[in-house]
Amino acid sequence: MPLPDLDALIAEVDRTCDGAASPDGDVQPDWIALLRTAAELSGRLQALGDDLVADYVEHCRMHGRSWNEIGAALGVTRQAAQQRYLAPHRRYAPEDLADELRTAMAAMKDVAVRHRNNYIGTEHVLWGLLAGDNSASRLLTGHVDDLRERLEARLTTGASQAAERIAWTPYARKAIAIAEEIADGRPITCADLLTGLSRVGRGVAATLLTETAAPIPT
Repeated sequence: MPLPDLDALIAEVDRTCDGAASPDGDVQPDWIALLRTAAELSGRLQALGDDLVADYVEHCRMHGRSWNEIGAALGVTRQAAQQRYLAPHRRYAPEDLADELRTAMAAMKDVAVRHRNNYIGTEHVLWGLLAGDNSASRLLTGHVDDLRERLEARLTTGASQAAERIAWTPYARKAIAIAEEIADGRPITCADLLTGLSRVGRGVAATLLTETAAPIPT
């Protein structure tokens, strides 16, 4: 996959910034506004890169690789790698989750195991939300079949047999963290998690929800 070059990024800043010069040259560029837009774009690219590395660090740990090995691959010390990437995973008690969400989570793991994936990504999360009658699938009435068909095309078969070690990817964990904020102390529902997937804004699920113009509560 070719990476965008500097000219392409500059063109994107000019395209999206209201402070860019007018095509006919009558309006001079607002350089501070352009700088702000460039900084925002740079931040999004950096966040995407950080998520990419964090995802592979997680898989290295799931497959028994040591922090010494991970630090060496990243060009940092073991301690630096741990400080950067060893974040505690949130453990949800049964009472934290609505019954419908616990059922959906079982479907998420089931589809990951069937495809021999050693992770639960946003695609598995969305699949689980569509697997039964719940507050999320009811919100998506009229879009469920289309979404399932698109998900089938995105779900790839891997080579993992370590089903007991399946972990949620960074985007999937962000989605449920957002859902927890939405729930605000009550049990998290499937609709909350659907909104979380949408608000993350990246990953397979967010892409498909946008492509199908599925109605997502804000």
